[in-house]
Amino acid sequence: MNAAVQDSIERQITVRAKKERVFNAIADPKQITAWFPDKVEGTFEVGEQPIICFGENFQVQLYVVASDPYDYFAYRWVPADEGADTGYVGDVLTQPNTLVEFRLTESAAGTTVTLKESGFASLPEDVAAKLFKGNTDGWKFMIDRLEALMNQE
Repeated sequence: MNAAVQDSIERQITVRAKKERVFNAIADPKQITAWFPDKVEGTFEVGEQPIICFGENFQVQLYVVASDPYDYFAYRWVPADEGADTGYVGDVLTQPNTLVEFRLTESAAGTTVTLKESGFASLPEDVAAKLFKGNTDGWKFMIDRLEALMNQE
């Protein structure tokens, strides 16, 4: 375990949308492209390993861990170095990886989305801090995009 690196990133937003709409934006391959990757190859069924694509060449394979409509969605992935030409494509479970979780709770104000990516402390020491920083910045950007999308009338 790499004690020098924080283990998790957490972001929370509240949007003016029903849980069903938010969950579908996160867990439906046809809808997630409105705010996160540019393209999805495969399905988001539990146990599947779809590939998400950013731009022309950057691909990342996921392993879908859980899907509990309309409360929870989680997957594992191998975080990619910011300067890499592409992300990891292959059996995610055979590599050091992180767990990305989305939890949804509904209130009078709308739906609160809590994103947590954990497992950075167990990544190789030579890249853990850089990947933590890159994903912290990346999740801020992406969650802001999800918030803007969900708050559209």
